[in-house]
Amino acid sequence: MHIRLATLQDLESLIPLFDGYRVFYRQTSDYDKARIFLKERLTHNDSVIYIAFAKADSETAVGFTQLYPIFSSVSMEPMYILNDLYIHTDHRSKGIGQALIHTVKDLCRKEHQKGIVIQTETTNPAQHLYERLGFTKDPDLHYFWPTN
Repeated sequence: MHIRLATLQDLESLIPLFDGYRVFYRQTSDYDKARIFLKERLTHNDSVIYIAFAKADSETAVGFTQLYPIFSSVSMEPMYILNDLYIHTDHRSKGIGQALIHTVKDLCRKEHQKGIVIQTETTNPAQHLYERLGFTKDPDLHYFWPTN
């Protein structure tokens, strides 16, 4: 397996994975909007995206994770929110999700981040992976206000 930081050149490889991620969360498939959204993230450097390949010499992406920078005013430290983690269904249970999370943890250590916040549905089966990798539920992070 090979994991690396995604660039604009990876856009077309990311689109089907990102779309699959959205469909998993009961959204309508939309490659055109996915392309625009991801292109903006990559162009403006306002997220960090890691892309995973089954083999080092493969051009077929099998998973990705996307992080957004946030800050804690209380501790006055930067941290990341791991908003997206998706592995293609044909490649699950092969350690790719775990490897992507380890890559993100390494980035946080290197950049001296406070930590990683994960945003996911309470019914997401990936919670077992998160807990196994040392994440704990935080009761302080459970409110949301939608503008619509």
